[in-house]
Amino acid sequence: MVMKQNPRRIGRTDISDLNEDPVVVWQHRNYLKSVIVMALVVPTLACGLLWGDFLGGFIYGGILRIFFIQQATFCVNSLAHWLGDQPFDDRNSPRDHVITAFVTLGEGYHNFHHEFPSDFRNAIEWWQYDPTKWAIWTWKQMGLAYNLKTFPQNEIEKGRLQQLQKKLDQKRTTLDWGIPLENLPVISWEDFVAESKNGKAWVAIAGVIHDVGKFIADHPGGKALISAAVGKDATAIFNGGVYDHSNAAHNLLSTMRVGVLRGGCEVEIWKRAQSENKDVAAINDSTGQRIVRAGTQATRVTQPVASADAA
Repeated sequence: MVMKQNPRRIGRTDISDLNEDPVVVWQHRNYLKSVIVMALVVPTLACGLLWGDFLGGFIYGGILRIFFIQQATFCVNSLAHWLGDQPFDDRNSPRDHVITAFVTLGEGYHNFHHEFPSDFRNAIEWWQYDPTKWAIWTWKQMGLAYNLKTFPQNEIEKGRLQQLQKKLDQKRTTLDWGIPLENLPVISWEDFVAESKNGKAWVAIAGVIHDVGKFIADHPGGKALISAAVGKDATAIFNGGVYDHSNAAHNLLSTMRVGVLRGGCEVEIWKRAQSENKDVAAINDSTGQRIVRAGTQATRVTQPVASADAA
């Protein structure tokens, strides 16, 4: 498997520690004899001498047991690459799943094993089923195993966090975050008022123009309140003058953007800086999509601002 599995990847593994272990060397030299004796002869004699069932020991304790153990062992390279989650990396196929872990005595946490192959563990959480890890740890306490390798926990958590972020980024791309501010047309205040009088249900909040026409009937505060804000600057009203709207309201409002106001407002300045490639802070995810977190929507103002139509 190491030397001949892929002709293009022929390499050598340092097994000097194994070559210096007399038990391993003896087993290597007497492998076939050991297999026949321990896998077939011992179960047959045990069942025959203890229960008088030599044939049952040979079939069930020997042949069928070998069959099931081999299937369980080699399903790690099939089932563990198909069933389960990928909490540390999804660039390759290994996965973690409790069913595979039960079948393989803990080898089912295969995503961890591929990402951190030097670690003697497969499962790192206390509640995950990994009897092989427990056995090795017990042998260490008894002095039968030593120098157990574990990957730094800090690096394990980095991998977990990076994979979580990647999944968040993938989910983010499926959601509607509204038209980006830099892609919106710049509209003058006069045009904004004129369009509102001509039937457009436009509302200005923090320099961003929104079309709330389809939302008027569903507004929790009633039709009258939101209708009264059409054609006006409702920044103060929206940000605490009447009600300090929730993050969900800001998110919903972002899907209604139709333009930004001309006239030196902060949004237009930000938009102009973007077009001129000036240094404007913008956080993008791994897919290049802008990250919008709670409290960072362009319409959120920490303190109520004066409205042009406050009177």
